[in-house]
Amino acid sequence: MSGLSRDQVRTSRRIALVLRHRPESAGLTLDANGWVPVAELLAALGLSRAELDHIVEHNDKSRFAIARRDDGADWIRASQGHSARVEVDLGLPPAEPPAVLFHGTPAGNLDAILREGLRPRSRHHVHLSRDVPTALVVGRRRSGDVVVLRVAAAGMAADGHVFHRSANGVWLTTGVPSRYLTLEPTNP
Repeated sequence: MSGLSRDQVRTSRRIALVLRHRPESAGLTLDANGWVPVAELLAALGLSRAELDHIVEHNDKSRFAIARRDDGADWIRASQGHSARVEVDLGLPPAEPPAVLFHGTPAGNLDAILREGLRPRSRHHVHLSRDVPTALVVGRRRSGDVVVLRVAAAGMAADGHVFHRSANGVWLTTGVPSRYLTLEPTNP
């Protein structure tokens, strides 16, 4: 993660775990839209506000959003990527996707994806990228060779599939049937 020390990366991952997957592990409860008061997160994780602000600002994928409520309190949430077990509605309106989106994944997943399509598995949505370089980065989070799939997003939208765009530019949809997928050639 650009601009973060090893300890800050570890802290960022802990924040992501709490806000995306296991808020109860830090004694927190997310509201219906995935938000929690910043003060509660800081107390639960033993962080200073300056540490949190640095991590949020320098996180290379803008994983977190902070918003000030009417009462003056700051709240934080993960921009997307919540486990299906965490009940949240990010409140993202439907959005018209670009003609094509991309999804990076380990090569070992390719046969199953081409048979069954992209499914959210343990998450609320399938995450799609606007370009091949970003899809490659996402796919490389796992070990092994990476492939990129081209998603015919405009065709999906025309057929009634709904897309959303998170605050950090990740495209979300509930699934991508295999008929909308093709293998994207990439340079090694």
